[in-house]
Amino acid sequence: MKGLVLKSTGNNYKVKTDDGTLFDCHIKGKLRLNGIRSTNPIAVGDYVFFEPENESAGIITSIADRKNYIIRKASNLSKESQIIAANIDMAYIVVTIHSPQTLLQFVDRFLVTAEAYDIPCTVLINKYDLFQSPEDQAVIKEWQEIYILAGYEVLCISTKTGYNIDELQKRLVGKVSLLSGNSGVGKTSIIKAITNNNELKTSEISKSFHKGQHTTTFAEMYETPHGGNIIDTPGVKAFGLLNMESEEISQYFPEIFKYSSDCQYYNCTHSHEPKCNVIKAVEDGKIAVSRYKNYLAFMDDKNAKHREAQ
Repeated sequence: MKGLVLKSTGNNYKVKTDDGTLFDCHIKGKLRLNGIRSTNPIAVGDYVFFEPENESAGIITSIADRKNYIIRKASNLSKESQIIAANIDMAYIVVTIHSPQTLLQFVDRFLVTAEAYDIPCTVLINKYDLFQSPEDQAVIKEWQEIYILAGYEVLCISTKTGYNIDELQKRLVGKVSLLSGNSGVGKTSIIKAITNNNELKTSEISKSFHKGQHTTTFAEMYETPHGGNIIDTPGVKAFGLLNMESEEISQYFPEIFKYSSDCQYYNCTHSHEPKCNVIKAVEDGKIAVSRYKNYLAFMDDKNAKHREAQ
């Protein structure tokens, strides 16, 4: 039988068949994927083939080909990755300017990772009701300018007031969408607002550290009322840039890649070379300074690791 993985908890998987029947499945023995060193061979969003053991349980035997997937560095094994989800039509990186604060380097790491795996992204500024002061509005305007200039859509929402929730619902119709972001930015609250599922648990922000507390421990997929699926993911602190070399990173900054074709040197690193069209675009305001600085930081990080490995 074939089914869609809705939830992954360790080695146990909730799988839904085309007729809506749910099976609790597990893997028999070791299931390995070619070319991927991962702590979890199966992820939410995967289509799997399984042999039923009874009316509600089965054994997964293989995985259907994926159109894409997104990974992050495994928390306990530095040389392995964790597949967050597979077969994604659109990813939403959920951010907040405070309560808690999302760092732009985190946003850019996620966007680079998504670009590398051919997943389109939208930046979702949540808790908009909290950000009405002139100072907060100035920050939001700055973030909008940064990411719109880079070619991304930016949408402000509030689950508390309902601001733009209808607009978000329209975008989810007929798609498999992923929500990702730091703990506490409100991913689970967004899914509650979209699906009207009041059984989902949310937590308050830690007052002492102004950080979010984990409410989602495993990725899980939910159906949206108007057709579509949305994946809630555990809050993550950071995204490591896996499976890419330093010279590839510029390809995953769309605005840098756009201007790089007119550089004087074909192997330009866009860091110091003369007649670099990317540096000129930064100087002309066509590429946001924060994005360019993060690009250089990612390059330095990759080069440092390369030197350590030698």
